Amino acid sequence: MGVFRFSRKQLGIPYAVFLICFVAAPLLVIIYYAFTNGEGRFTLGNLTGFFTSPYTIGTLTYSFVIAVVTTCVCLLLAYPIAYILARSRWKSKSVVIVMFVMPMWINFTLRITALKEILTVIEGNLAFHPFLNTIIGMTYDFLPFMILPMYTTLLKLDQSLLEAAADLGANPFQVFLKVTLPLSVPGIISGVVMVFLPSMTNYVVLDMLYNSTYIMGSLIGSYFSAYDWHNGSMIALILLFIILVFTLITDRYADEDAGNRGGALL
Repeated sequence: MGVFRFSRKQLGIPYAVFLICFVAAPLLVIIYYAFTNGEGRFTLGNLTGFFTSPYTIGTLTYSFVIAVVTTCVCLLLAYPIAYILARSRWKSKSVVIVMFVMPMWINFTLRITALKEILTVIEGNLAFHPFLNTIIGMTYDFLPFMILPMYTTLLKLDQSLLEAAADLGANPFQVFLKVTLPLSVPGIISGVVMVFLPSMTNYVVLDMLYNSTYIMGSLIGSYFSAYDWHNGSMIALILLFIILVFTLITDRYADEDAGNRGGALL
């Protein structure tokens, strides 16, 4: 009795079905509602309305500011931590890494609730510092996503390159600036992508830390809650396009950097 074997194409069928049902089909639904009105007719009014409304443009700007500030704070905190952990010879280094990862195992709502209680004790009244509280909450939530990719990149650096730079007369600062930092760019880009994009839409932090200002995620939710699927779908589609452009730019930069580093080592 022969043994039935699946080909590679057959093994890919479940994944293809999953993509069609849960990725392609919902995206087509969003596109349909984004470019139609309440009567089901094609219109560009939802698109022009987004770019002509001060409310939506203001929300997009505020979301961008939140994402940029959060990313910069995470980067400034994460790079020294990742660098120290990668270069150190501590026997308990793995324990420290687990301490950074461990909060990710806890429910997000519980973590933000605990942070809110801490900030309430420190500040007395969270309502006086909505923007600052949002940045603290975002940083607390996304910092591990910035540390881990940079730590992995720095850990895999070729130590012979650092030694060669030192042998050629470079001081420690020059070695870091001209060798370590450029070689860690892929890890930086990966961390920036993992922090910047979610920061534009994570409205749960704003809601739980008493920031009444909308960002893109909460704006989309407000439209769908009001059963305005057309404007909500258009905003979701625009945000998806922004994320796509940002991802393409960072991927291209990472590829160029990898090619330059490869060429420099030849």
